[in-house]
Amino acid sequence: MQHVDPAVALHAVRHERGAVRLAGGVGAGGVGLAAIQMAKGTGATVLATASSDEKLERLKEFGLDHGINYRNDNWVSEARRLSGGRGVDLVVDSVGTTIAGSIEATGYRGRIVQVGNAGRAEDRRFDLSVLSQMNRSFTGVFFGGALMFEPQRGRPLVERLIGDVANGSLKVVIDRTYPLAEAAAAHAYIESRQAFGRVVLVP
Repeated sequence: MQHVDPAVALHAVRHERGAVRLAGGVGAGGVGLAAIQMAKGTGATVLATASSDEKLERLKEFGLDHGINYRNDNWVSEARRLSGGRGVDLVVDSVGTTIAGSIEATGYRGRIVQVGNAGRAEDRRFDLSVLSQMNRSFTGVFFGGALMFEPQRGRPLVERLIGDVANGSLKVVIDRTYPLAEAAAAHAYIESRQAFGRVVLVP
């Protein structure tokens, strides 16, 4: 599922080759790793944020062009600087608490696609007027909705992604595995922001 949502996100909007895309806030997580690889596959210049320089360096092998350490830098300002000052074309945001920044990071006709709420924001409201000022657009993506209303698209998409993983063109990174009995320890490890890729519970 973590690879399906970015795929839906990137296909939910029209994309031009050479566009600048930002995997906002989640570069080293499962969604971010998938989004980086898929965006690179479209010919985009890919930006992403992560919590350490070490993670950003590792992300280069998956297609990252420019990394932003959000603990050290203002990631919105850096995203705009790295896009030549005009703002990025597309942001894939799975954090939820960063929507305002994602909007600010985009340029004219920029697109923001939200694919989750990893930040567990209870209130994700924002001022819609900031979209119209620059002809921006905002799209929410939930794969369950696609399966319910467009099943003819959902199954082929999953089959294609499984094929991409099988042939190696799309990589899934497993950071650590935990027995189900140690679920609390697995969650603690995820919350520590040390993980790079997926953390898997094994029954």
